[in-house]
Parts: sequence; C-alpha cells; structure tokens
Amino acid sequence: MIAMWWVGRLTAALLVILVSTALGPRASAAPEDQAALPYGQPPVWGSCAGFLGAVQTLPTAQCGQVTVPIDYANPEGPQAQLAVIRVPATGDRIGALMVNPGGPGASAVDTVATMAAGLVDTDIGRRFDLVGFDPRGVGHSTPQIRCRSDAEFDAFRREPLADYSPAGVAHIEAVYRQLARECVAGTGRDFLANVGTASTARDMDVVRAALGDDQINYLGYSYGTELGAKYAQLFGDRVRAMVLDGAVDPSADPVSDGVRQLAGFQTAFDDYAAACAQSTDCPLGQDPTQFVARYRQLVDPLVQRPGPTSDPRGLSYQDAITGTANALYTQRYWKFLTSGLLGLQRGTDAGDLLLLADDYQGRNSDGHYSNQQDAFTAIRCVDSPYPTSPAVWAEADREGRAAAPFMAYGDFTGQAPSDVCAMWPVPPTSSPQDVASPGPGKVVVVSTTHDPATPYDSGVDLARELGASLITFEGTQHTVVFHGDACVDSATVAFLVDSVQPPANLVCEH
Repeated sequence: MIAMWWVGRLTAALLVILVSTALGPRASAAPEDQAALPYGQPPVWGSCAGFLGAVQTLPTAQCGQVTVPIDYANPEGPQAQLAVIRVPATGDRIGALMVNPGGPGASAVDTVATMAAGLVDTDIGRRFDLVGFDPRGVGHSTPQIRCRSDAEFDAFRREPLADYSPAGVAHIEAVYRQLARECVAGTGRDFLANVGTASTARDMDVVRAALGDDQINYLGYSYGTELGAKYAQLFGDRVRAMVLDGAVDPSADPVSDGVRQLAGFQTAFDDYAAACAQSTDCPLGQDPTQFVARYRQLVDPLVQRPGPTSDPRGLSYQDAITGTANALYTQRYWKFLTSGLLGLQRGTDAGDLLLLADDYQGRNSDGHYSNQQDAFTAIRCVDSPYPTSPAVWAEADREGRAAAPFMAYGDFTGQAPSDVCAMWPVPPTSSPQDVASPGPGKVVVVSTTHDPATPYDSGVDLARELGASLITFEGTQHTVVFHGDACVDSATVAFLVDSVQPPANLVCEH
C-alpha cells in the first residue's frame, strides 16, 4: 500500500478519544523575543541520498540540516539537527513554499520528495522553492523520538484495549504507563519536554531565516494547520501567504475536539457503507439501519481471537479498527476495506485490513516501524493538558459512543481508561487558546464537508478566528489541496502566486 502524504492522526492506542476537562481561561500568547532565536548560517546543500536513498525523480532536490537548540530557554545547550529538503524554483522565484503534512509525526522531507514531481512544471514549482523540514524528533531530524522497538510495537498492536471492566481498565492503563516509561527510556526526559508545537513554530522561523527569506509562504495539512496557526501567532509579520487545509482548531479543548472528530469518522463510515451497499456482495449488506451492527458482528470476535491473514500475525481487533479508520481518509482505500471485511465475513483472508493498519502505523514490509506514531504521542501529550479524573474519561466514553457507534465495543460500563497523556512524564508546554490573525488577506483555510479526521466545522471556526477566506470542498476525504481538484487548486495557486483572494463563500464540488 502506498502511504498518503497528507496526514491527520488519531491516537495509536485504538483511536482513543482525545479528551480533557474545561481548562479555565485560555492562555494569551506571550510576546516573542525574536532576537533570542538562534538565527545561524544557511544549510550546506547537498545530495538527498542520505535521507531518501535514490532520488532519480528529483534531480534538482537538495538536502541539508539546520541546527536549533533543544530548549530555547537555553540556546547554548544541547542542539537538534532539522532535516531540510529544497526543490528550487524553475522560473521567476517568489520565495520558498514550506509544506507540513501533519501528524504530528509525519515527515515533511518525504512529503516534498513525493509531491514535488507533480508540481515542478506548474506555477507553484516555477515560482516557489518547495521546502520541507522535519520537525524536531520527527523523520530524518535528530535526535529522534523513539519509544518502542519493532517487537514492542507489534506486541502493543496485539492488545485489544477494549475491556472497560475495572480489571480491563487497570490493564489498559498499565499498558499506557509502560509506553510512557518506554518513551523516557528511548528519547530522554529533557528532549520529550521540548518537542511541542510551540518549539517547532520557533524552529520554522529559524529555517525561514536560513533560507534567506524575509517572509514565509506555507501550506499546512491537518496538524500542519495547527503549526501554521502557532507560527502566525508568534511571527505574523513574517507571513506572506498561508494555506491551511484540514484544519485543527487550536482554540478547541480536547473534549469537544475529540468528540467532533469521532463524529466525523462516523459520517465518513456512513458514506463508505452507502457506497459499499451498491454492490450485492457488500459485507455490510444493503440496509442502512444495519451497517453499524453488521460491522460490529465482523470485528467484535477479534477481541478474543485474531482474524485470518496470510501474515502469521493475523488481524487483531486493534488493527481492524485502525485499518478501518485509515481507509476512511480517502475513497481510494475503500476497496481495501471492503476486501478486508469480506475476508472476515468468509473466514478466508482479511489481510487488506492488516495492510491498512500497517500503513497507518508506519510499519514497512520488513517489519520495521517509522517513528511517526511515537512522535505523534509525544507531541500531542505536551501540546495540551489532559485530565486525570476517572469521571471525565467515563463521560468522554459515553459521548464518544454516541458520536461514533461503529467504533464502540460492548456496552457503556461507566468506566474508561485515562488517555496515555494523562500519565505523561513531562508537563504540557501549550494549552488551547484563541488564535490571532497575522493580518488581512494572508491566510486561506480549506475545509472538506465530510473530512473524517478534521471535521468541516473546525475549518469554519479557524477561518473565523483568523479572519481568513474559506474554501469549502464537498467530499469525503482528508484534505484536498493539490490532489487534483481543479476548483480548489486554481484558487490556491491564485492566492499563493498573485495574492488573489478566493471568491467569497467558494464551494468546490467533488
């Protein structure tokens, strides 16, 4: 399976709801002491082979590193090396277009390497250097966030994490505490304390300076919208043009954001099931009132016994849910979801669901994992406070079951495990807060009506908070810019190249 280069992740731990109690008054952004940032020398550009291996499709690509302090409060202390890729503009250069694919935890270096071939002969490739830097701890940057060995991650995925009895909750929380300990052992407490979005936004400005540009142009997907909003808040005068696609609303607390996201996945599941039902052999049948029940009949037995696959691992319950969620990100994956569910129904081979789960979790055919899920967990855990009250998690489970019944195992017990972030070994460095506009006409937000991972209303809210133009895309997928929709892409190009605002209330239909 070919991994998508746009990313918006749920938790690696069975898509557990990201919930928190009310956080009280939202913090205001502290004035940024820009002079204190370590603006150093530009990177030494060279071959990308060290990051990417063979890059024959990108003969002009250049790669290098930018050095940043691990702790901005101690700029002379230990340093991190940020991996950077640049594909130079082929025509009259406007500047660099920085791209972040989201996650958090996805590699921007890999993303630019993947998408650049399709953009070099367009107005984007002619007018902009295409640039990606891997955030601290992520991808090709060093040090890496690493929590688990390959064997430990495989073992984690075999855990159903579905029993919400008192003993089951205690077991799940013990699994999460072990993950937290592994992250300290594999990454180090000091580095874990400094991997949040607030530090990465400062890193982005150091990269901007290293590129020699006074202002940035930016395209952020999914979590990349949160990074872009943080940058705009800290360095608004240094933003020329910013496109935020698949919006995460930084002002939303994890309770409402988690339930809203689960509802988005239910909507996408319903769309998938309706399309599947057009075929007489759909494993969910043809009755819309039974889609969820038929799905649960197929996956619930996996809590007790893995499903059949040609891979000796079999299909665990956690992998079935993860694989389903991955398929809902794009209609291109729906056929693999159908074939996997048919394998469960017939008792033959549900391997396509396992492949979908492997793709989501970053496991390659050799059994080696990227660090994207470890990075996802570490970054989100320091980006917001998480509650420790059992009652909060029980209520979150109740609301989540109502929002996404296709993900709900068994009956509501009145108990639920705390999220791993509630037991994280370092304190949060951010909290939900209102975002500020970097200035009129600088930001465009793109939001998809049936986006599962970053639901449409989050984009509406973010556009309002930033005073930004909003492009609405009618479809069922996660993010859309430069994925082939002429309406969205033409409006995006006009904005990035010529600073032309999209028509008011622009709606693009799939």
